[in-house]
Amino acid sequence: MKQAVLATAFAALLAALPAAAQAPLSTVAERSGFVKTGRYDETIALCAAFARRHPDAVRCIDFGTTPEGRPMKALVVSRSGALTPEDARAGGIPVVLMQGGIHAGEIDGKDAGFLALRQALDGEAAAGALEKLVWLFVPVFNVDGHERFGAWNRPNQRGPEEMGWRTTAQNYNLNRDYAKADSPEMQAMLRLVEAWDPIATIDLHATDGAQFEHDISIQVEPLHAGDDALRKAGLALRERTIADLAAQGSLPLAFYPSFEDYQDPASGFEDGVSPPRFSTGYFLLRNRLAMLVETHSWKEYPVRVRITRNTIVSILDQIAAHGRDWMALARAADARDLAGTPVALDYTATERSRTIDFRGYAYTRTPSEISGALMTRYDESTPQVWKVPLRDEVVPRTVVDAPRGGYIVPAAFADIVAEKLAQHGIESTRIGCMMMHSFRLCGFGSPEPIEVQAFRAVKAGFAAQSVEGHQRLAVEGEWKPEQRVVRDGALFVPIAQPKARLMMALLEPQAPDSLLQWGLFNNAFERKEYMEAYVAEAVARDMLAADPALKAAFERRLREDKAFADDPSARLAFFHRRHSSWDERLNLYPVLRTERVPE
Repeated sequence: MKQAVLATAFAALLAALPAAAQAPLSTVAERSGFVKTGRYDETIALCAAFARRHPDAVRCIDFGTTPEGRPMKALVVSRSGALTPEDARAGGIPVVLMQGGIHAGEIDGKDAGFLALRQALDGEAAAGALEKLVWLFVPVFNVDGHERFGAWNRPNQRGPEEMGWRTTAQNYNLNRDYAKADSPEMQAMLRLVEAWDPIATIDLHATDGAQFEHDISIQVEPLHAGDDALRKAGLALRERTIADLAAQGSLPLAFYPSFEDYQDPASGFEDGVSPPRFSTGYFLLRNRLAMLVETHSWKEYPVRVRITRNTIVSILDQIAAHGRDWMALARAADARDLAGTPVALDYTATERSRTIDFRGYAYTRTPSEISGALMTRYDESTPQVWKVPLRDEVVPRTVVDAPRGGYIVPAAFADIVAEKLAQHGIESTRIGCMMMHSFRLCGFGSPEPIEVQAFRAVKAGFAAQSVEGHQRLAVEGEWKPEQRVVRDGALFVPIAQPKARLMMALLEPQAPDSLLQWGLFNNAFERKEYMEAYVAEAVARDMLAADPALKAAFERRLREDKAFADDPSARLAFFHRRHSSWDERLNLYPVLRTERVPE
């Protein structure tokens, strides 16, 4: 059956492209009948070849270099006359960025993108679209991972014969790196995004997961999250893409098809909003559209390439038709003042569910003689409609009011935070400093304390395991008024700027991808100074003798808290925390909020 499906898919794809297999701008994938995919030297060659063939409409550019020294290639495609960021901005031309191979084993986007590109330039698809937009096409984002080529790099995927690896040469997962931007590849991508400011970014993937009939899922943000006006544009983009795909015979989904209980289809599905480590969670914070395209990995490679190609063409048509309107919505969102308003930091699906018909296969759940666990086995010869729950009522989980002025980063941490913010194009200024030649001159006096909001963690927990090379940190606490000294050289980050949502995602300590949660400030939550037990004993006796209220509180705690009473260290810590030797900066988040703009 598998061979019959494959042959049918080849025939359908090649029938639609009678000369494609011999075309000079065809890919290894086409010439092999979509059994293989080319190595990265093919991408380099095709990038240059398209530019030579269509000098009026295509530019081949390098936008970065990988850790292993490979060029990161992008094609700039337009017949609007705008082939530079400056020309696109001057003409108000909408830009759409499509990236393939962020997970280089999921390489459908590269081959589908080159196919759609040739067709669009030859007038066979997306007729007239290139006159109304700029298409920025990155065939392979994770270039070094692409060249870690192998036949079993994607064991849960059908084809191509060999493919790249999920992570980079430095073992970063790029689709976990948008917010923290550790990798050279992501930093290069953010520079590309900052230069071109695409109204929509399309991230082309293939899933892992169960076996079923649905062949693609389309998720878009803003839709559940982000600016209210842009949510309408996000919904329109998703629904039109799904309608176009359905009209071409696909079975598209509007949510990512991962079971709530990973192994049990009966558990159903949960929709949601990705945090900004992911593409769809990141761009909504820039007030731009993002789409996650996930073909189903168990479909044969020619099927996945065809469906991805259809998705690309649908998006080009939509950006051509609606891109300028969506840009106007984005500019209005950029200008909106968030100062003092409630802003959601993350989202969750409620317990409310509805039953959906899901096109699956017959399956059994029986113990495995190999693992001993309960295992799911699918029968692809027997399609079956599953009636399963879907929880798709998505609501904010953590909400904070934006500061009225902005954030202040003390001088000791200003450089490292300024560098991170600059990677995302977030504006900041130094307090009390001026530039002279190439040097920043700041005073080092002792100014009077000013009224700010400070966040002190009442609970801080370090992750037991490294994630993406970081020891993550989770904190509990709240912002409270304090008087703090802010020295010259501190960093001020105003809330009044277009990327205010992104700024809050990075600087609010309880945001899931904040700089704090990725471990940038772990030192501030590590205790460094101690009082010897024999010293604490003497200090405690002096404090009890001098403060009757403290003595009463200590005795009450002994009576009411047996765990405390039985713990010598906790009893001594009771006094140390109230002594002047205690480090008042311990668990103090080294970023402040202010209700006014510093002078």
